[in-house]
Amino acid sequence: LYCGICHTDIHQAKNHLGASKYPMVPGHEVVGEVVEVGPEVTKYSAGDVVGVGVIVGCCRECHPCKANVEQYCNKRIWSYNDVYTDGRPTQGGFASAMVVDQKFVVKIPAGLAPEQAAPLLCAGLTVYSPLKHFGLMSPGLRGGVLGLGGVGHMGVKVAKSMGHHVTVISSSARKRGEAMDDLGADAYLVSSDAAAMAAAGDSLDYIIDTVPVHHPLEPYLALLKLDGKLILMGVINQPLSFISPMVMLGRKAITGSFIGSMAETEEVLNFCVDKGLTSQIEVVKMDYVNQALERLERNDVRYRFVVDVAGSNIDDADAPPA
Repeated sequence: LYCGICHTDIHQAKNHLGASKYPMVPGHEVVGEVVEVGPEVTKYSAGDVVGVGVIVGCCRECHPCKANVEQYCNKRIWSYNDVYTDGRPTQGGFASAMVVDQKFVVKIPAGLAPEQAAPLLCAGLTVYSPLKHFGLMSPGLRGGVLGLGGVGHMGVKVAKSMGHHVTVISSSARKRGEAMDDLGADAYLVSSDAAAMAAAGDSLDYIIDTVPVHHPLEPYLALLKLDGKLILMGVINQPLSFISPMVMLGRKAITGSFIGSMAETEEVLNFCVDKGLTSQIEVVKMDYVNQALERLERNDVRYRFVVDVAGSNIDDADAPPA
């Protein structure tokens, strides 16, 4: 039915990570309707509205799999640009249909529109999982969100719903109004404003770093309190660097997090329903995908493109006019 467009889709489509295989069908924020189930499927039935995220397979034997954090399995199978257990290439949500093991499918809760649910399967999950894992769900914490794109805007919404004081950190003042007025952030920092950055030093319990391109870490490490955490979420194919005293002199941590487990996927969907959260999206048809990817690369979307797959007549696209 619908599929969100993530910055990772650009990396994959353009082979930024050096592992792309073509032809490729991207898309890993997928919401659709079950049309058929296999004989051993017990969790879903035809007609259910369900979601599929970034991975569609794991080994089920390793420590992460047995600990129910299968996203860290070294034999994980990606939703696309990978090979499924039957030897066929996996195809993502830009396709008109996909076949997925029931373990990697979640039911979309009633009260959550399918097009709104799509970005929650990656962007929403990606911010929820580390906040839960690192014990950063208590009200009253002070958090920072670095970069206000698809993941960042969900970071603001999720953190605010947990009762946090949220500071958006951006490279320019251009998004101040939307961060404060539209998303409800409590403060806005322009990273090039040295005086404002200095004044905000030692003030944050954590920073969700969503920037998907190379950037310095020192300016943001300086914003963290004692035991503060800089949580990396942007996929970057160049080494990042920092001087060690920036971490040592505050017992700070630079860490990372990757999407979330299937259990957390269900949790974040229910969390968003309970808190009345939605992603802010621009719905487009499949014939606009190339322009959407170009705009996403320019950060020209508020804040997530979602493709109306079912409404795009994919199967009829090459048919001659009637």
